[in-house]
Amino acid sequence: MIRFLSVCLLIPLLASPAFAVQEPPGHTDLFDHDMRRLHSSEVVNLRERFAGQPLLIVNTASHCGFTGQFSGLEAIHEKYADRGLKVMGFPSNDFNQEASDEAETARVCFRNFGVSFDMFAPIGVRGDDAHPIFQELARQSRAPRWNFYKYLVDRNGQVVAAYSSMVSPDSQRFQRAIEALLGE
Repeated sequence: MIRFLSVCLLIPLLASPAFAVQEPPGHTDLFDHDMRRLHSSEVVNLRERFAGQPLLIVNTASHCGFTGQFSGLEAIHEKYADRGLKVMGFPSNDFNQEASDEAETARVCFRNFGVSFDMFAPIGVRGDDAHPIFQELARQSRAPRWNFYKYLVDRNGQVVAAYSSMVSPDSQRFQRAIEALLGE
């Protein structure tokens, strides 16, 4: 009887917040956000659209020497969309190379480069002003050091690889990493 009472008294204690599994400090789920699409009033719930999918997340800029990578990112999107890869682009002016007008950013992405993957309204990607998505990417790997940093994220929201802007979307190394991500 004493053993039974001990267990009965212990169960509520273990269920208390003091014994709950704690996330690391600053942890935020990549998907717990509503984001506005680039140059649109449409808001996307990231959990509904992207949870459980392999992702390629990229911070972009309209007036950067790497802006031509939009073409390679679009090719990745077209090549792997049927296998479940979702590409997410986040314009940012953290490196002073984003257009000051969101309409111009949209024109560069959609008209100049034919981007059809998901592009969202500009956000901060570094430091204290970084959006929680990029805070989490940095926590799991590293913060972007420049525009067009590429993060491969598995179906559980875990960063499996991060690539600098120097790694082109059409590089064999990057393509192999995508294939490995999709082959999980």
